[in-house]
Amino acid sequence: MIVRKIMSMVILLIALSVSSQENLYQSLTLPESLTKNANAVLRVDDTQINISSVKKLNHSYRRVVTVLNKKGNEYISSYVYYDDKITIKKLRAVVYDKFGKEIKKFKKNDFKDVAAVSSFSLYEDDRMKYLEYTPIDYPYTVEFEYETETSNTAWIPFWRPLEGYLISTQHSSFKIIYDASVGINKKEKNFSGYNIIDNSEAGVLAYEAKSIEALKQEEMSPKLMTFAPRLLVSTKNFHYDGYYGDNNESWGGLGKWINDKLLIGRTKISEESLEKIRNLTANVEDPIEKARIVYQFVQDNTRYISVQVGIGGIQPISALEVDKMKYGDCKGLTNYTKALLEAVGVKSNYTEVYASPNTQYNIDSEFASLMGQANHVILNIPQENKEDIWLECTSQKLPFGFIGDFTDDRDVLVITSEGGKIQHTKKYEAEESVQIIKGNYTISNDGGINAHVNVNSKGIQYDNKYWLETETERDLDKHYKERWKYINTVTINNMHITNDKEAVEFIEDVSFQASKYSKILGDRMLLTLNALNRNTDIPDRYRNRKLPLKIKRGFTDIDEVEIKLPQDYKVESKPDNKNIENKFGSYKSEVIVKDENTLIYKREFVVKDGEFPKEDYELFRNFYKEVNKQDNAKMALIKK
Repeated sequence: MIVRKIMSMVILLIALSVSSQENLYQSLTLPESLTKNANAVLRVDDTQINISSVKKLNHSYRRVVTVLNKKGNEYISSYVYYDDKITIKKLRAVVYDKFGKEIKKFKKNDFKDVAAVSSFSLYEDDRMKYLEYTPIDYPYTVEFEYETETSNTAWIPFWRPLEGYLISTQHSSFKIIYDASVGINKKEKNFSGYNIIDNSEAGVLAYEAKSIEALKQEEMSPKLMTFAPRLLVSTKNFHYDGYYGDNNESWGGLGKWINDKLLIGRTKISEESLEKIRNLTANVEDPIEKARIVYQFVQDNTRYISVQVGIGGIQPISALEVDKMKYGDCKGLTNYTKALLEAVGVKSNYTEVYASPNTQYNIDSEFASLMGQANHVILNIPQENKEDIWLECTSQKLPFGFIGDFTDDRDVLVITSEGGKIQHTKKYEAEESVQIIKGNYTISNDGGINAHVNVNSKGIQYDNKYWLETETERDLDKHYKERWKYINTVTINNMHITNDKEAVEFIEDVSFQASKYSKILGDRMLLTLNALNRNTDIPDRYRNRKLPLKIKRGFTDIDEVEIKLPQDYKVESKPDNKNIENKFGSYKSEVIVKDENTLIYKREFVVKDGEFPKEDYELFRNFYKEVNKQDNAKMALIKK
């Protein structure tokens, strides 16, 4: 009887376990709270890291994700990087249909194995295994697992229980089991408002999160990584590629370690290149002018290959290797430029930054970590009593000292011989990011337009356009027709562009024409005054805005256009001058009668950067709607 009861209990437990697994892999009973606004649901996100000594780290990861539709395929994320220091101990994946039935199983050898950086011998040991799967139906579920082992304990991944927009999280857990000789630093960011539990105890860092609903991205909102929950972690004592570190609690100490262990001794270059660069700067005394010459030399003699920081390690390849191969990633090219500057007596500092044109993410000044907060390297040239110069060493096109929106206006780690320092990169203010239009156009008696425009762009507005310098004539023609798409039947007659890298100005000189620009109604003609720089963007409307308004970068547009009216017409009525000022910026427009057939149209549109509460979004949208309305204001002409 007792044996029978025990067997019944065992069968019940097995049945419950099977039922639980089926519930995990099937997708038809997912709660609406997790499928709302979601393209995928992260069912399980389980990270476990065991650091048994300063030289041994095991990383186990399990991920179960249900893909609800085609747009959710990007969240499969079934890949793992490895190299000669990271060994893959386990790798598998299973795909299930909507009912939880197994479709296909993948073993380690079934994963695609590719070089992380293809065709470049310097990085041939850096590889990636990834799952290649083409779904035949939706929804479907992928279970993915791997286990790796490494002797490098300098970096462990941060925990992000909310991965992105349009993906919800059912359950996410993060655990680090660590030896007392290692130690762990941690920092919780943006945990408030989420169902996150801290289960940590002595020797164990453990967190879990449940039922985090998907977020829809809203126009002009802060980037998710700036407000989503994250757990920053770092080891107090660590090993990296034969180097040991024990001062990982301040940027000063960590920067000193990076300089002394990873950077020193890597600035040697060939005698041939030394002679070239010294000859080029022989008669130059000003250190900044020397730096300008060196920067041009690097642009002319090397090319950039994209290697994510962390792949290929965090130590730059030596300047001698870059000198020989004539290519490198951001780390290598920055170190090479630093070496050349050092050779001509100009001090510069290797700098780590989180680079993105869309996210001005700051390195956390209060939490030092060897990796995880930066994805790119640039060069800093300090100046006494002046603004520091920042160099983007991967670009063959950017002017000296111009970094643009990729690395502007954010906190970065500047590594000096004395230690690490958090500094802020160049911010391009609204008055610096200026576009000045000087133009004229003539309206014919049949309503056609013949226009000439000169556009001078600086700051971030320069950054938005300098790439046009290398476009073909055909692509330029297409670009300008798109720019003035609000005018039908545009024909571009002439295009001339000048990239003034010395002044950091981009100058466009364009002529175009179009028939039937103005609308003729009997004896009247309706003329839209702003032909050359019309705002056509109105931010999306949200009934229930959830996120703050973020204006990443400000700008200033200043236009002055002379208008020649058709000979057979005179002004019947013209729009009133307009002046709008608010917390977001300003807009001014003015029409001046020069003579009977000539008008001067002036316009100035300024938008300020900043972050504003969600309640301000509708006011900002109304501002843009009013600008759009004024830019489409019409003048009535009547036949003489």
